[in-house]
Amino acid sequence: MDVERVLEKCGNFGRYQILLLGLYGYTNIVSSLHYFSQTIISFTPAHRCSLPGEDFSENATSLVDSCSYIHWDPDLSFQRESRCQSWHFDKESGYESITTELEWVCDDAYQLAVGQSFFFVGSVLGTIFFGYLADRIGRLPACVITTLTGALGDFLTSFVSSLPWFSATRFMSGLSTDTQYVLMYILVFEYLSPKHRTFGLNIILAVFYCFGLMISPWMAIWLGNWRLYLWAASLPALGVLVYPFCLFESVEWLLTKHKFDRAVHCLKRIAKFNGRHVEDSVFDEFVKHYREKMNRVETTSADTFMGMLRTPRLRKFTIILFLKSMIITVAFDILSRNVEGVGTSPFLLFSYTGFCYLPAGLTIIFFQNIIGRKGMACASLFVGAIITAATGYLVATLDPSEYALILAFMVGLGRYGAVVAYDAEAQYAAEIIPTSVRGRGVANIHVVGYAFGFFSSYIIFLGTIFKPLPSLFISVLLFIGAALCLTLPETLHKTLPQTLQEGEMFAKDEKWYFFPCFQRRESQHKTESQLEAANNVSTKRIK
Repeated sequence: MDVERVLEKCGNFGRYQILLLGLYGYTNIVSSLHYFSQTIISFTPAHRCSLPGEDFSENATSLVDSCSYIHWDPDLSFQRESRCQSWHFDKESGYESITTELEWVCDDAYQLAVGQSFFFVGSVLGTIFFGYLADRIGRLPACVITTLTGALGDFLTSFVSSLPWFSATRFMSGLSTDTQYVLMYILVFEYLSPKHRTFGLNIILAVFYCFGLMISPWMAIWLGNWRLYLWAASLPALGVLVYPFCLFESVEWLLTKHKFDRAVHCLKRIAKFNGRHVEDSVFDEFVKHYREKMNRVETTSADTFMGMLRTPRLRKFTIILFLKSMIITVAFDILSRNVEGVGTSPFLLFSYTGFCYLPAGLTIIFFQNIIGRKGMACASLFVGAIITAATGYLVATLDPSEYALILAFMVGLGRYGAVVAYDAEAQYAAEIIPTSVRGRGVANIHVVGYAFGFFSSYIIFLGTIFKPLPSLFISVLLFIGAALCLTLPETLHKTLPQTLQEGEMFAKDEKWYFFPCFQRRESQHKTESQLEAANNVSTKRIK
């Protein structure tokens, strides 16, 4: 008797699962406040030179831009260009960001990009380290530790005043970016009934992550200072300290560690919590089943992730998944953060476009099983590329003060496309990778994506040279990602590969233009044609 059958008797959608989904929602709020804290603290408002007027005569005139001024004295025929030493900032409701406080603009604007890039360096190493820790000490304690580590990084960032310390604390903050969410996702996935997983996981993510995004700018404005905001954003992470008292460790992890008694203890507690009575014989059969299973030498035990690079088709799939992860991660980060200079308050725009997580989640729920994993991934990237390119063109040609509403709408559409692509990619990659190396494969793909995310701050920095440049750059990447999707196999309604050998043969005869929605139409048309032909034959025979 396997885990799924035992859990069905103990309750796989009862009171415990409701509690688990509630805490999963809380984790999504904490995760959204944490990930996008780097955006909230670094908004750069419009600014102009603060001129040292006492250095000039009454007849002096100055031509000023945001980074320099030209002084001309007609009496002395004197002209001099100087770089600004201080600035006046048009602060949103008086909000003091790290950019305005430390005056990281113009020649010093690179410091913000450098510091923020270390967040993604931390993400790479944190995914590796906490993934290893989760395999050693368990999913639940690792989830608590990684969440507190990220919160500590945010808290310490609030005390910095120089680039080296800012880089160090953002590195610490980035350590928990992926794992605090993924580990909780695994717990929910394992304890929730299969028929409720897709809807439950996606709707909780859409509602609660969206809620965290939408309230964060208002928290910042209300508190008025980036340092206070980081304190407030890191404080909710302390709530995970109650998780060990409310939740149970992953039963599947306990089984892999041969901790059968503890796995039974967790299942019994869940049954009691859900008001179910389960006979001891069920658990005895359960333990016997897994003891025998662990004693058998499985053919998949020799499979390693590096094995995916040894055969041609799997090697192609792996490289493409790496490239797509790079593209989607950097596009998701930039389209979520690049909300300045379009004529609307970045606080308002960030909050309102955060609502896109809800329709994005519903889009995946409603359409992914119709057009297929490949179709959803390809369409979201292709449409997102068109929207992003159009946004870049409009930013370059329209006056933000007159067309702020149009530009804000386009930014929201681009963010919606990025969210759909990001969430669709996670499930698609997990289904393509064979079961025997799925855990390691998904982790490695995430690591590579976050490693490439290191460059997102520098791509955003390109906007200081030419405002639409980040949008145009990302649109090209998204077009490439959409094209790469066509080279991958469809996984909808198919038996997924269990071993590397099965993965190499998976969908081998499938054409690059195969999509399930079109295939159903062709099958239906073929069936109708066959029926019509059969009816014609029958009619002739009757005559």
